[in-house]
Amino acid sequence: MNLQDLNRIRQITVIAARHGFGEVAERAGVWRMLGRKEKVEVSQESQRTSTAHRFRMFLAELGPTFIKLGQVLSTRADLLPAEFVEELATLQDNVEAIPLEQIHSQIREALGKDVQELFAHVDPEPLAAASIAQVHRAVTLEGEEVVIKVQRPDIAQRIDADLGVLRSLARLLEAVVEETGIYTPSGIVDEFDRAIHEELDFINEASNIRAFLETHKDRPYLKIPRVHAALSSRTVLTLEFIRGEKINPAALADADRKQVAQNLLEASFRQLFDDGLFHGDPHPGNLLLLEGNRLALLDFGVVGRLTRPMQETLVMLCLAVALKDSDSVARILYRVGVPDARANLMGFRNDIESILGQHLPTTLGQVDARTLLRDLLDLAVKYRIRIPKEYALLSRAAISTEGMLRSLYPEMNILEVALPYAKELMAGRYDASQLQGGLMRTLLRFQSMAQDLPTQLSQILMDLETGKFSVTVRAEQFDKLNENLRSVAVIAFLGLCACGFIVGAFIAFAPRPPMYGNVPVLGIVGIAVAAALFGAVLTWYLFGGRFGKLRVSRFLKKKKR
Repeated sequence: MNLQDLNRIRQITVIAARHGFGEVAERAGVWRMLGRKEKVEVSQESQRTSTAHRFRMFLAELGPTFIKLGQVLSTRADLLPAEFVEELATLQDNVEAIPLEQIHSQIREALGKDVQELFAHVDPEPLAAASIAQVHRAVTLEGEEVVIKVQRPDIAQRIDADLGVLRSLARLLEAVVEETGIYTPSGIVDEFDRAIHEELDFINEASNIRAFLETHKDRPYLKIPRVHAALSSRTVLTLEFIRGEKINPAALADADRKQVAQNLLEASFRQLFDDGLFHGDPHPGNLLLLEGNRLALLDFGVVGRLTRPMQETLVMLCLAVALKDSDSVARILYRVGVPDARANLMGFRNDIESILGQHLPTTLGQVDARTLLRDLLDLAVKYRIRIPKEYALLSRAAISTEGMLRSLYPEMNILEVALPYAKELMAGRYDASQLQGGLMRTLLRFQSMAQDLPTQLSQILMDLETGKFSVTVRAEQFDKLNENLRSVAVIAFLGLCACGFIVGAFIAFAPRPPMYGNVPVLGIVGIAVAAALFGAVLTWYLFGGRFGKLRVSRFLKKKKR
């Protein structure tokens, strides 16, 4: 770690302390690594606000990399409590626009030609200025209106430097944070690394746009911008300019609001149940309203992909929720997730039953899906079940879409629109006329299992006969018992050593050399060592379990004043 990284860690630690997270830095040993502790006063605003709000302010003050980290975390409702996700979703880049000369320089470096050789005109005023890229309107040499998304100079190097610092801090946190079994800090940094580098590579976004163009080519109610491949690269992305307006429900007539809501819902369900490719961040800023109540979708840096089995699982989960079948909901979530340890399925089912009873009191039309999804994801985290990121991203997209639908047309019955798609998907699952049908796949899997079962049973019987059969059992209680037995053994060993030193010390007190005055040196040494060992045993016994790892969950609770 170089001096620049240490200075950045010091800056991060000071800002963390100012926003009320000084104890985490203290317990992580950051100040010890830096060599000295600085006195930092918690700001007045941080003393009055919730932990989630303080965390958002902390990330916002640290700059572009940490703002993007917060935005990525806001798409993962399985990582953080709902209030944190809501706060981080409001994180906005607040950066100054870079001069037009730098934009021209970046385009020339990326595309190998001067701007005048590529575009007839580039608007000097940016449409948007974010931490990673800046967007300008332009006109091609053929006279077509386009938008150019240009990556900021040296942003990749700055992000890589901050990622190195984040990895160092993650390793420190893992040594002192208790709740690192299901999502470790290093694992979160690695996932953020992948996400941010995908976003930095505009070729990846161009590929996503082409995929959406292909899947939506026969849907006139939704417009996807075209990519100008000859004017695009890893750091420059040129797209068709779409003329539209922000969606404003108050300015629309009732019929228009209903049609826009139907188009939005139709596009969403088609993405989920037909395409398996969905927009990961469909908030109002990424949607434009066009003539004829059509919609245009923008910004394809974050997309999700669902396989056919995942789509089928999603339908089964929705049906189980609609029927208030808590047992099926628990088993589906447990199956699609990755349990960090053996979960208490009965307790999980009971908690789900409580949530469904709370959110489904009467009819499904009155359900607040946003709160229901958040509660289910929070419950999965509680039982240490990792939900695949595709489902977590889908929950974020569903929450955002439902919010827009409620603002556009609250009277819409989403179930009536969703039911045909669910029926179509389930019918395809059991369509025996297609080799790709779910029924055929199920039969093939059953045939394979039937063929393998005799061999596997024979192997088990032979292992039992020869005494080679073994069963591996892992449980948290056994691990704790093992730790307790080890502690008892160490304490007993130190106690026996102390007793031995005491006996030897009394023997050494007989008048024999070496002597210091009239006092035998070996006796004094034996007494001192015995006292040290007794002190170590007593300290271990009294305080050994009191200085465990730091529980971050108490920092995630809402601060009330």
